Amino acid sequence: MNGSSLPLEDRRWTRLPVWLQPRAEAPEGEGGRRRSRAWLVETVVLVLVGLLFAVAIVNDLSREAGINHRLVADLATWRHYTDHDYLNVAIDQETLGLDSGREVLCGNTSPGAPGERTQICLAIWGPVVDGLRTVHGGWYLQPYHRDLPSDRYGCFGNAGRGKCPR
Repeated sequence: MNGSSLPLEDRRWTRLPVWLQPRAEAPEGEGGRRRSRAWLVETVVLVLVGLLFAVAIVNDLSREAGINHRLVADLATWRHYTDHDYLNVAIDQETLGLDSGREVLCGNTSPGAPGERTQICLAIWGPVVDGLRTVHGGWYLQPYHRDLPSDRYGCFGNAGRGKCPR
């Protein structure tokens, strides 16, 4: 497109649907004012929608970063508490409430594939201090059992109360 041609004279615009093609400039007068006012409203709405998306993205990313930081601290806490450096530790965020910030971590008490040995499950919550969180209790699971209240035994701590069958 050269400097003297109007956008409508350019053949590239003909490929677009009519409603997407640029409009011819209106002569000065009432029609021009209405078009500029519509353009201003459209621009303000688009900017507001863009700001809404930007705020939502920043909020989501900061939430995910906080959760990831917390889960890394949970794994370090499990390894510190059990004195086992196992890689296959299951993290459950739903047992104690999805949005509660409380997790249950289950891992083997002795070396072996996940679930093949007796497992210890720790209930962990609270702030991250020096890369660790507080263990509030837990329970044990027999090999090859899911983490259901009927399969738990040896509950300990505040978090273990009411989580094991009596």
